[in-house]
Parts: sequence; C-alpha cells; structure tokens
Amino acid sequence: MLMNRRVFLGATALVLAAPAAIGQAKPRLVVIGGGAGGGTVARYVARDGQGAVDVTLVEPNAIYHTCFFSNLYLGGVRSYDSLAHNYDRLVGDHGVRHVVDRAVGVDRDARVVTTAGGERIEYDHLVVSPGIDFVEGSVPGWTLDDAEMMPHAYKGGEQVRRLKSLVEAMPEGGVFGMVAPPNPYRCPPGPYERISMIATLLKAKNPTAKILIVDPKEKYSKQALFEEGWQRHYPGMITRIGPDFGGGSIEVRPAAGEFVVDGVVEKVDAACVIPAQRAGDIAAQAGLTNDAGWVPIDPANMRSLADTAITVLGDASQQGDMPKSGFSANSQAKVAANAILGELTGSRVFPAKYSNTCWSLIAPEDGVKVGASYEPTPEKIASVHSFISETGEDAMLRKATFEESLGWYAGITADIFS
Repeated sequence: MLMNRRVFLGATALVLAAPAAIGQAKPRLVVIGGGAGGGTVARYVARDGQGAVDVTLVEPNAIYHTCFFSNLYLGGVRSYDSLAHNYDRLVGDHGVRHVVDRAVGVDRDARVVTTAGGERIEYDHLVVSPGIDFVEGSVPGWTLDDAEMMPHAYKGGEQVRRLKSLVEAMPEGGVFGMVAPPNPYRCPPGPYERISMIATLLKAKNPTAKILIVDPKEKYSKQALFEEGWQRHYPGMITRIGPDFGGGSIEVRPAAGEFVVDGVVEKVDAACVIPAQRAGDIAAQAGLTNDAGWVPIDPANMRSLADTAITVLGDASQQGDMPKSGFSANSQAKVAANAILGELTGSRVFPAKYSNTCWSLIAPEDGVKVGASYEPTPEKIASVHSFISETGEDAMLRKATFEESLGWYAGITADIFS
C-alpha cells in the first residue's frame, strides 16, 4: 500500500482525552527544538490536551527547512522552497506559543529555560529535541569555520544551498569529495543518498566529473542497494575509499581544496565534510549527556535517565536500535506526548510502540527503503520486525517506492506543522 498523507495521519494519530484542570494553574510544557521530534510533541500535547496544558516551543527559526529530503534538492528532484515549513498552524490552531529564539541554558533545579535573548521560561515538564551538533576536531584540518568552503550541509537550510552551488560551479571533469561520518550519526543512509543525488546532478551537467568518498566505516546502511544503483546509473563515476584503503586516516585542507588520504594528496574541486556527531549543545549544557555525547533515555517514554522531568527526542537520544531519523523522532514524539499528557493531566497512557522507515533515492524514480517496528525493553528500544528493499528489484517497484516516500514527506510534515 502506498503511503499518502491521509494514510500516514490516520495510522499514527492517537486520540487522547485530557481532563480539564479546573480551579488550578495549567501545567507548563516547554519544548526546545521545532523539528520532527519537538514540533510533533508540541502539536500533539497542545491538540490532544484540549487546552489543559500551556505549550511553549523554543525554536530560533520562523521558517524551518527539513534536513530530511534535502538531498533531493541537491539532485534537482525537489525545490528548496518545498523543504520550508512554518509554525502558523501550531500557533493559530493549537495555541502553541512560539518563542523565536535559541535556548542557551536549562536550570534543572529551578525548572527554567533561558534563551539567548534573556527570556526565562518556567516549566513543569521539558522536552529537549535539539538534533545534532558536531564533534570539533573529528576531521583533522576542518572546523565549523571551514563550512563555507567545505559544507557539512547536515542540518538543512543554507548549508545545503551552499553545497549545491559549489557542485554546480565545478569545472568540467572535476572531482567532488565527501568525508563520511563515523557511527552513530543522523540518518545512516543519508551520506550515500547524497552521493547519489550529486551524481544525478553531475550526470546531467558535468558527466565526466568524478566523485570520491572517504569513509571511516567498514560498511554502511543499504550498501548493496547503493552500490548496485551506482553501477547501473553512474558507472565509473563514484569511488569509495573505506578503512581498509586509508579511509580512516583523513585530513582536509579546505583553502587548498585537498583531501589527504593516508598520506596521499587528492585534489577536490568541491567537497562535503560530515564530521562525527553528538547531541545538540543544549543537551550537554543541561547535564543530560553521557561520555559519548548522547542522552540516555527510558525506553518506555523517552524520559532522560538523569531527570524524569525532561524528555529527550530524536537524534539527541541514545535509545537503542532506532536509527537517528526524522521518522524515528516523529514516532518517539507521539509516545512522549501520550506520557507527558498522562503526567500533567491524568489522561490515559498507552503502551509504547515505535516505528521507522528510511527511504533513499538512488536516481530519479529509483527509490529504496529500510525500516522496522520497535518496542521498549528494560535495556533499550528494541527492533521486533524489520524489512529492506532487495537488489534486482524492477523499475516499477522502485518507482512505487519513490512515490511512497513523497506521500510520507507530505504526511509527516503535516503531522509536525499543521
């Protein structure tokens, strides 16, 4: 069955009846981060709470560009504007207060969030869904100051536009280089879909160009599917250097346009550097992260193990088997919204169930997917059933998978922002 907007919303919505808080102040929920995790939990608590909870969303962007599907913009399959969404419906229809500012501090004892502009926002429950930040120094020679010359383009927005402009400006027959990140990181198939979409762009505009991937990992998500597709659609264009051939020993020289791979200098005309990742800065500031830089959570409800008054969603969480993806964050947010409403209003809490699907586009209308369903155990969120596309599938099935992904994007963005 193809996934369209109506099916997506109907299959995932929970009807939660929240009793009115008569004669007492409303409980206060503050949500940091307005993406697939934070935006969803704000919408569900506000909508299903029927006004019983004051919901404040702290998100610095008035217009939010999704990181998921940004690769399709790089490949010319979608426009940049199609990735843009606003919070008008959350504010106007559901009564969410949107503070257009960046959260810079969390006082867990006082239960106060501080913004860059100096506002202090009190909470009874806090959701932290800040996405990722990068591990400084994880790619020798590269810092965030070099992101204009060698963009990471791994948070959506202007970095993605910058990367596309650099690829389009490559000389005829030039070389595009990408440094792939080590595990764990946001969207496991994402770097390789990115390569596919940049190859799509180059095939159309610069067909003699080459692509070099320097990868510290022995294997990666959907590897057989990507490599089969690259051979079919872009023969001779893409070379991947894994750790067996020096991919674990990389230095970049942004000003010179060079990669140094195991001591060998490789000239690149445009490049993308995706560093090692960790939970967004605010999670560390709040004292929620572990030594690995992620936030351990309770698998049953996504509560921080360091503070039960705080829920942590999406990429920032260390939860077990779920990948760091927009679908995962959206799924986790629905479980969390149910649990938060139960705590704040006494409404019914249902057993947690989670799901994820990650679609990737190898070439226009050649889509593949991987996914699973999950349940909480005492130790982690555990996979209970999984699936993946197969090599050798026919073109009609691959086209149907691509069209399914379009329906999913329409559905999940409506689920977050409408």
